[in-house]
Formats: sequence, structure tokens, C-alpha cells
Amino acid sequence: MVRYLVCLIFLLGSLAMGQTNIIRLAQGLMSGEVTATSAILQSRLTAVAAITDGKVPGQVGVGRFEISTDPTYKHSHFTSWLNATEANDFILRAAVEKLEPSLIHHYRLHYGTTQDKTSTSTTATFKTLPAQIQATPVTFILTSCLNYAFFQDSKNHVSAEDLKLGYPALEPIAKFKPDFLIINGDCVYYDHPNKTRAKTLAEMRNKWHEQYALPRFVQLFAHTPVYWNKDDHDYRINDADPTGDYAPSHELGIATFREQVPIVKSKSPETPTYRTHRVGRDLQLWFVEGRDYRSPNKMPDGPEKSIWGVEQKAWLQRTLKESDATFKIIISATPMVGPDDAYKSDNHANAGFKHERDAFFTWLKDNKMEPSRFIILCGDRHWKYLSRHPFGYQEISCGALNRENARLGRAPGSKGSSDPQGLIQQSYTDTTPSGGFLRVCLTPGHDERPHLQLQLCDDKGKILHTQINR
Repeated sequence: MVRYLVCLIFLLGSLAMGQTNIIRLAQGLMSGEVTATSAILQSRLTAVAAITDGKVPGQVGVGRFEISTDPTYKHSHFTSWLNATEANDFILRAAVEKLEPSLIHHYRLHYGTTQDKTSTSTTATFKTLPAQIQATPVTFILTSCLNYAFFQDSKNHVSAEDLKLGYPALEPIAKFKPDFLIINGDCVYYDHPNKTRAKTLAEMRNKWHEQYALPRFVQLFAHTPVYWNKDDHDYRINDADPTGDYAPSHELGIATFREQVPIVKSKSPETPTYRTHRVGRDLQLWFVEGRDYRSPNKMPDGPEKSIWGVEQKAWLQRTLKESDATFKIIISATPMVGPDDAYKSDNHANAGFKHERDAFFTWLKDNKMEPSRFIILCGDRHWKYLSRHPFGYQEISCGALNRENARLGRAPGSKGSSDPQGLIQQSYTDTTPSGGFLRVCLTPGHDERPHLQLQLCDDKGKILHTQINR
């Protein structure tokens, strides 16, 4: 009898312990910074399977990724074991290298409380970029300004189903089956709602948890690698710069972004978040960092005032000149052409950083960058547009992802715009506020010149405007 009671107590204790140590993957798996030969894989161990009371608490544990070009994992290799702790927000992240270009790679996570007691996740995939010598078709989608507070606001009449699943625009994005997705700034909004804005690390982390555990994100990220850019709302507050004695601090804003998304290796804090990726023979992308190095917004404009900083600007000009890609695209979280609202003074499209903007466009012209083959893709502005700088260089704004965060823009020549003289040419701007995204399709061409097809789409996937560059 005593032996029976001891066994029963042990069994009940084990079950209780198991309940407290159940590990879920509410935020799924994701890949980022994919190149022709490498990628960064990420997941987060959670104590719940889905958002619970607005939270997605983490769970201590271990894990390692298994990766293969074979969907049956007959031939595979593993990353090192990783520890999920409160210090790293229970995130597991690993860089995988020596991959083959232009191939679909399958990966999954083996995770548990200890290395000898693990479960295996479902499979996720990503496709490596083509090698530099490859003339390969490429399709990607770019979006920005994901305001979850506006999405949740009852005044916006979002359906109960969409509130549960996430932004409707993610469905047409998934149906387009892009090779990769770019979330170009304002990936979350720390300062919305304003009365309860995120100031502490725990509050900032929760902004990421609650949004990226939504089922449509989890499903999309499972098969679509993502590149991330930071802007003001996912850094500190609206129009933020490094100055100001308020929370979150400049340092915490930078560190939290690097913690939450697979943009750099976990143990490489010195790696800058500005970078360039070659995408086959005909395309190269430059991701510029607009918050880490910027001068104070209120500083008088002139040669010393900069959004990019001296080192980043030198890197950008040097690598642009070195590149022999047919099309060169800058991914900037903020606009450079606009027009923007006249009252603003925090970006290149308005008076705040006019000197750096003008010097850069003069540099482009002096270095004979072809206007049809050099394009700026920006976020930050909550309307979609296609504008042309007086020198001929094009800028396309993807607008806000969710309709609830969209508005109409400023027209060239209007008193309320940063271009009251009407020097900017604009071939498209939204006439009705809508969420949406930009779809970019590269056709390498064999009997004809390579060309880019740029399509501005609303949040239902309807194509609003198409531009073709050759």
C-alpha cells in the first residue's frame, strides 16, 4: 500500500510538473536575412499556444534547428543547442551557413525542457537567394506601418474573425507567394495607444509578442523569409531621435529591435543593421538605418546634420559604385522624395534634413546612376505613391499595411506639402485611403532587357498601379 501511494504521489507530481513546463511555439518559426548561402532561423518558446489575455508568456527550455534540402530530412544537419531564458526573451536564434543558392530549404525545431526530452515542430521553409551570376526571376513584397492598436480599435469595425487571425492584407500577400517579404519600419507601435505606450523592456517585448503570434503572421512567416527595417514607432516614439530624457531610451530602442527580429546574430551586437544583399545578376538591395546614427531633429540643417551618419553614408556610396547589378534599390524606412507634410522636419523629404538629401541626389547624378535603374522604396508615409525627383529618380511608398492606419497624402504644389513649388512629378497617389503593399517582380530577360514590374496593391490584393522599369 505504501509503495502504491509513493508511486501515485510521484505520478501526480510528474503530471503537475509537466503542466508547468509545457512548451509551445505560439509565434511559430521564422527565417530572416536570407542570402545565397546563409539565413538566420528563429523561434520563441512559449507557455501558451496562442495569445492569452493579450499576453504570450515565454517558457524556459532548450532547442536546436534541423535543416535540410530534403523534405523528409533524410540528409540534414543540426545547429548547436540553444538556451531560451528570460534574459533573451526565450528566443532561440541560429545562423546557418554554407547553403546552396536558389534552393528551398526545410527546417524545424527540436525543443523541450532538456536536451533529452524534446518535441519536434512542424516544418517551415525558405528559399535561398540566387547567386550573383544567376539571371533568375525574383518576386518580393514590401510593406510598413503595422498599427495593431488601430486594428484592434472597436471604432474601426474590424470583424471578429480578422481580430483573431490578424491583418487581412496578409492573405493576398501569402497568395502571391513572394520569394521574401520586407517589413520596412514601424513593425510595431510602442507609442499606441498613447496613454499606455510601452516604456519598459517587458512592455516593448509584449508589443512584438501580441502582434506576431497572430495566426496569419505565423502561417506567412513559416514559408516566407523576412527582412526588417526599424523606424520611429518600433524604436521609441513618433519622429524620435537619440535625444530626450524619456522612456524607452535610445539604447533600449535599438537593443530591443535587435533582440526581437532575426536581423543580426544573437551574439554580434557590433554588427550594424545597415546592409546590402545581392539578389542574382540583376538586383541588389540596400537597407539603410535611419535611427541609430541620426543627428537631433532640431539641429539646424547643414553639412554636419545627418540621418545616416558618416560611416553609413560612406558605405552606401562606396557599395553603390562597386555594384554591377542591373537594378539598384534602396530600402529606406523614411521618404527621400515625398512630398511629405510641410509641418514635419524629421526626414529627407522635408526641410529637416534637406542638405543631406540634396547632396545625395547630386552624388547620384554625378556618378551617372541611371534614373530608371535606381529606385527608392520607402515606408513611413501612410499613403501609397510613386514620385519622381527633379533629377528623374523614382521613389515608391508602399503605404500602411492595415487600412485603419491609412490616410491620403500631400500633392506636389499644394501649400500643405513639402513641395509647394510642384517640382516633384507624381504618377500615382492614393485617391481613397487603403492599406496594402508593394509587389516587385524582376524578370531577368534573355531576348530583351531585364525589367522590374512594380505594383501598388490595396489590402485586398487589388492592383492599383503598375510601373515597369527597364
